[in-house]
Amino acid sequence: MSLPEVLLWRELRRRPAGLRFRRQHPAGRYVLDFYCPQHRLAIEVDGEVHARGEQPLRDAARDDWLGIQGVRVLRLPAAEVFADLEAVVRHIIDIVRGDYPSTAFGGPPPPPGRIEGPTRLTCAAPADIHDPRFRRDRGMDMMRLGIGVVLALSCSGAIAQEAAPKREAAGLATIRAEQLKRDLTYIASDALEGRLTLQKGDDDAATWVAEQFRKAGLKPAARGADGKPSYFQPVPLVEYRGDPAQSSLTLTRGGETVAWRAPQFSGAYRDQVDLTAPVVFAGYGITAPELGYDDYAGVDVRGKIVLIFDHEPQEADPASRFNGTGLTRYATARVKLLNAQRHGAVAVLLAPEPHRKHLTNAERSANITRGVTPRIPLATQAIAQDEVAIPLLNVRDEVVTALMAGSGGAPGETQDAIDARAMPQSRALAGASLTVRLRNATRRTGVSNNVVGLIEGSDPKLKAETILISAHHDHDGMEACTDPANLPVTIPADPVPCPRIWRGADDNGSGTVGVVALARAFAANPVRPKRSILFVVFTGEERGLLGAYYLAAHPLRPLATTRAMINFDMIGRNEEASPQTDGLIEIPADTTNRLNLIGGLYSPDYAATVKAANASVGLVLDDRFDHESALNVFFRSDQFPFVLKDVPAFWWFTGFHPDYHHTTDTVDKINFAKMEKILKLAYLSAWRFGETATPPRFVASQGVR
Repeated sequence: MSLPEVLLWRELRRRPAGLRFRRQHPAGRYVLDFYCPQHRLAIEVDGEVHARGEQPLRDAARDDWLGIQGVRVLRLPAAEVFADLEAVVRHIIDIVRGDYPSTAFGGPPPPPGRIEGPTRLTCAAPADIHDPRFRRDRGMDMMRLGIGVVLALSCSGAIAQEAAPKREAAGLATIRAEQLKRDLTYIASDALEGRLTLQKGDDDAATWVAEQFRKAGLKPAARGADGKPSYFQPVPLVEYRGDPAQSSLTLTRGGETVAWRAPQFSGAYRDQVDLTAPVVFAGYGITAPELGYDDYAGVDVRGKIVLIFDHEPQEADPASRFNGTGLTRYATARVKLLNAQRHGAVAVLLAPEPHRKHLTNAERSANITRGVTPRIPLATQAIAQDEVAIPLLNVRDEVVTALMAGSGGAPGETQDAIDARAMPQSRALAGASLTVRLRNATRRTGVSNNVVGLIEGSDPKLKAETILISAHHDHDGMEACTDPANLPVTIPADPVPCPRIWRGADDNGSGTVGVVALARAFAANPVRPKRSILFVVFTGEERGLLGAYYLAAHPLRPLATTRAMINFDMIGRNEEASPQTDGLIEIPADTTNRLNLIGGLYSPDYAATVKAANASVGLVLDDRFDHESALNVFFRSDQFPFVLKDVPAFWWFTGFHPDYHHTTDTVDKINFAKMEKILKLAYLSAWRFGETATPPRFVASQGVR
């Protein structure tokens, strides 16, 4: 023992205030200077060497491990022990009594070499160190001591954790901004090359997540090709690049033909397509019996090509049965495509509504990269053997006008007729025969992975039910600079423009490390919720929610008893105005403490549960995106495939910003204090979902008004 440790031990062995300490106590591969088993408190006396070289990082890693075991670490500078030993001892007593930033509660001491059990923390705001109780009239400048004290207490963005039940507190205490930053610094590093699906960087990210699950003690939730338990659920993919020069649409009517190529239409399909068929207009392409609406009633589309409008009827009407000015699950292209397929269609043409009050998807996407040097377009990816078995093509207004000519009303008139009373106007397009020819320039297959780990519930019956916590690990990859003499233009400016790396710190590195943080938290907690928790980090979200759709189609646990889903996608920033959102949605003036929750239409119970848990966290909860239709937010993240399976599923989201899908989405812009609060709210909410006798209901007909 060093001299400062000897001096402090002389005082601690006297059991000040009845506290019992052990010296040189083994804990895993570490040895603690002093340990108080009554209060799960470790005390480390640090000399000057602890401020040099790599030692601070090693100390932080040690403290993180101890935190996961439910132990707080109090680091004391050796100089302070020399300067005022009496004040140091008083300070230790204050901590365990609750007079300073942390309070613990007792329990049976663990055996030597093993530290476990819950710890309850109450972190004070930094200003609390100025409290007169801790000034020199107590015999010491506690502000100087505070520098060492708060190193391992992680009070940034902290909540009053005494509001959490005792059995949840140990896990809650492990969710710390410092650890989030360390994890995200790796996930968003240049070494992972932007984490593009089917590329090494994304494979490395998935491997890292699996290793964190293993270290935390989660059970593998899938099985490998060898039949053994695995953290990887393979997702077979097809990657293809359409060949616009060799692809075409040709309309034949009355002996005349007109041919269209890109950009009059866009889209590709995983296989070569050659087909000719009549065309039927099917309104918005929606069949929603619970809403009393069916665009396919009275028309036969078997063996035909279907032309449909994007979005939903009466979108500008706050009283619409289709969620007023928001969106229902029927508005997305995939749902419309599968509906057409079920009715026997052989292809779908998707057209923007003639009287739309929003940008088309192509226009919105163009705004995201406005002013930026274009990149080589990414190849399309799809699930191999996906349930979607027919092609979908996006067509421009002029194509729709030509197709509907002479068939009972122009496109705009037809939309108005549908929207007036939410009454379908579907019909065959007289004499129209369309030939679809699609070719791909390249095509290959590959396998990516969802990463899946399980914590089993504690109740013999309810552990068969599931709470799902998810994010996605992929992003947009990297691109070499073809001309170093003419660097690419980026907005915002990228200080390192070559090579171009889409680092995706917020999107969705933040969600990835958030899932890992919650996995560690639940694994570290000595008590488990009644229901099991499945942790999933999906692949292929940026390519079309591929991993999420695959798991929804090939579930590892029954979806009928999946009671709630917490999906993190971009939980690390403050929402800011950007070209994508300008003029389309109002952004509050202060978003530094704001969290958007998306999905309340289909489960008000879920929203109420999170609101109740938030009473001890204090975030501002916002449901704006449930009431807008211009940005299509509702179906742009991985919770949506599970909404289609009637699972109460919400997207947790801090909002868009100018760095969205830019190379400048970097770690230095993350609000880690806010991110910590969001994850603590998710932890507390997941506990409620996992314990309640009445889990959130899914309300399929909530859109009826």
